[in-house]
Amino acid sequence: MSIFSKLAEKPWLPAEDGALAADGVPAYAPSGFPAKTALKFFIAVVSVLFFLFTITYLSRSQYPDFQALAGEPWLPLTNSLQLWLNSGFLLLASIFLQLSAKDSNRQATTGGESPQAMEVETLQINGLLIYLVLAVIFSIAFVFGQYIVWQQLGSQGFLIYSNPANSYFYVLTAVHGIHLLGGLLALVRVLVHFYRKSELAVLRRSLGLCAFYWHYLFLLWMFLFALLTASPDTYNTIAAFCGF
Repeated sequence: MSIFSKLAEKPWLPAEDGALAADGVPAYAPSGFPAKTALKFFIAVVSVLFFLFTITYLSRSQYPDFQALAGEPWLPLTNSLQLWLNSGFLLLASIFLQLSAKDSNRQATTGGESPQAMEVETLQINGLLIYLVLAVIFSIAFVFGQYIVWQQLGSQGFLIYSNPANSYFYVLTAVHGIHLLGGLLALVRVLVHFYRKSELAVLRRSLGLCAFYWHYLFLLWMFLFALLTASPDTYNTIAAFCGF
């Protein structure tokens, strides 16, 4: 094989089944699909971002002007019922997306040409669409619930500039909410695929990625929930352990 033909190869493109390179070696065929790799890379970047937020939050908690939002009966997040309710909304959204992804996988293995099979497939697609719509509804409910918490804090005088803990609460919940809204745009794209009756393989991949992302957002939120509603003693213990 000449050096020019070697340089002209495009190993990132999938090769046909059984295709061989010029030297008789099976041609390279990438495993998986690039969208999942890109999503994992994006999640890694977001995780680093929130890790840095956490480090600065714990470090800032050791300053005298830092007043935690929970720990004492009169503090607003000591009673975190609304935040628990919001967490339930996000958990339900994650569950419904997982169900929709499983249903799409099931349809991929139960296809058929008979009228009975087509009728069953139509019912399955309708059920999958219901799961998807419920996931969107509960995701929006989570965002709206977070806004209610913001309103409650503001009405009690816990404004964004009045205390460093307040600022971190607004910033962390806002950044998390922005990532969730970005995921909702992806779900809207999936709904467009349904409307256009795209291939089942496209829907299956999109739903799988959305479900994976929602699981991550839920776990990230539970971490933030525990961090933002911790008591001053907890902050002091963690900060001492980290050497702040």
